[in-house]
Amino acid sequence: MTNAMNNLDVATGRGRVDIGGAVKQSREAMGYSVEDLSLTCGLTGAEITRIELGTDVDPDRLRRIAAALQVSTSTFHLV
Repeated sequence: MTNAMNNLDVATGRGRVDIGGAVKQSREAMGYSVEDLSLTCGLTGAEITRIELGTDVDPDRLRRIAAALQVSTSTFHLV
């Protein structure tokens, strides 16, 4: 699996997946604003925004977001 740090697309056998887009889609599916998610997972709004825009791929932050949104880490293609 290869991370393209400029847009956080992950190369997989099934094509390319936008991690930031998956985070945003999961957040919106829960009805959370960035601020709601920030309060729930303990990250700043700026950190969440950077992840959704594809400028941050920190696995620990993504795990915290997955836990807050009650989704599997595999939603964001983490192990």
